[in-house]
Amino acid sequence: MAREEFDYIVVGGGSAGCVAAAQLVTKGNHRVLLLEAGHSHHHPLLDMPPGIFKMINGSKYMKYHTTVPQPHLDGREHDIPQGNVLGGGSSVNAQVYIRGRPSDYDEWDQILRGNNDGADWSWNAVLQHFRGMEGNNRLNNDAHGADGPLLVSDPGHVNELSRWFVQAVQALREPFNPDFNGPSQRGVGFYQFMNRAGKRSSAAYAFVEPLKNDPRLTVRLHAEVSRILIENGAAVGVQYRIGETEHTAYAKGEVIVSSGALVSPKLLMLSGIGPAAHLAEHGIECKVDLPGVGANLIDHPEVPITGTTNGKFGYFNQGNGWRMLKNGIQFKLFGSGPITTAGVEAGAFVNPLDPDAPPTIQAFCVPIVYLDRDTRKSMKDTYGVTITTVVVKPKSRGYVKLRSADPSAMPLVSPNLLKDEDDMRQMVAGQRFFLRAFHTEPLARRIERVALPAQPDPDEEALRTHCRRFVKTNYHPAGTCKMGADGDPMAVLDSRMRVRGVERLRVCDMSAVPNINAGNTNAPAMMLGDRCADFILNPR
Repeated sequence: MAREEFDYIVVGGGSAGCVAAAQLVTKGNHRVLLLEAGHSHHHPLLDMPPGIFKMINGSKYMKYHTTVPQPHLDGREHDIPQGNVLGGGSSVNAQVYIRGRPSDYDEWDQILRGNNDGADWSWNAVLQHFRGMEGNNRLNNDAHGADGPLLVSDPGHVNELSRWFVQAVQALREPFNPDFNGPSQRGVGFYQFMNRAGKRSSAAYAFVEPLKNDPRLTVRLHAEVSRILIENGAAVGVQYRIGETEHTAYAKGEVIVSSGALVSPKLLMLSGIGPAAHLAEHGIECKVDLPGVGANLIDHPEVPITGTTNGKFGYFNQGNGWRMLKNGIQFKLFGSGPITTAGVEAGAFVNPLDPDAPPTIQAFCVPIVYLDRDTRKSMKDTYGVTITTVVVKPKSRGYVKLRSADPSAMPLVSPNLLKDEDDMRQMVAGQRFFLRAFHTEPLARRIERVALPAQPDPDEEALRTHCRRFVKTNYHPAGTCKMGADGDPMAVLDSRMRVRGVERLRVCDMSAVPNINAGNTNAPAMMLGDRCADFILNPR
């Protein structure tokens, strides 16, 4: 077999990987191999904004990591879904476009100022990447771009429960916020989404699809990478499998790992990069002892509040039977209706304990009774609304470890959601605040009863019990291969996303961040891909 050689190899076709690969091709004129373990992004349910709710509890387009038992949650295990498809999370998520707040990135910049390579991670530095990617249908100003390939839009349809939620939270003295990515994050309003005219705008569609006939980009699906090839202290290629066939590909330039916060550290450890003692447990030769690989797992914890309604409000049964046909016809004939919305139209950022301080809680209003493997034991599917509360800057930290040296084995994952007492305190305050919203007009007159939490007027301990029972991932794992200062022994990467101790190897996804941003992580992941390509194309 002829030697396969490319300029760059990107391992993982998720949100960051798609952007990095496309930019290396279009801006650098490089030959790039993009390896994705999952499926094609072409599927009607992936394309339409609300399709995620048909798949979230079971689909080949998701890979489900189950946590190890969590002692502080009374031994509970919970699932962390990861996109198993080109585009990664951007192909299977609810498409909410949130970038975080400027202080998130200024914090990264302060953490990384101890490096000698001089990379600037301040808000002003990353903003140009966000603006360059963004094609907003309403905003075009210093904070937003209108001409980028990533289509960002207002919701195509807003349910009445979403509007009543927004009005109820305003009645609780929170301001209406027309742009959560604007001057202030605080308040309540309607999210913007990465879709347009009833079709998802994923990283695959926005960045890779335009290059489908470009010979410089080679995309291979169902490609499971087993290890990075390291020779003389440098990454030179990868080994991967498609079906039963083993392949080897070489990179003249660099290997870029972009497999997400749960798999990127696994791949580094399988390749001999990670905590020496842990690698020895699995008989893996340690090539670079980096104790931070797999450490510092951060995720946004979320806990639901669910109320049933006294009328036929919300999206119950809108994807079934005659209602599904009606909605499909409306969309085909007029381009309107529920198919044009992801279903999570409204939300809020609040600080219940100190309203004028930066928000500590993000909320999502979903006009359904949201059921997963935990809540379905306590709820029946009916007309209702779910408000999920999320701690946006959690202090709890977990880990990712190898289950075995078998590349096909899922890693051991322990996110430790709400383990830190301050996280629990913030979550309980958020629950208490949004329980008030259920009892505030104009939402209150439509609520039949609050079903979760089960107690009608929960005290502190009842709310803590509710949080321990129902907390789960907000689908934002991060931090497991973090960038850090030169003197930080747990830093896996320098500030240009290069793996310490290995030449020609970078990690480019949410595992790279030193701390999680306040809000959804998909747009920041794409920014990281754009930034990584920029570092490669403009070395210093």
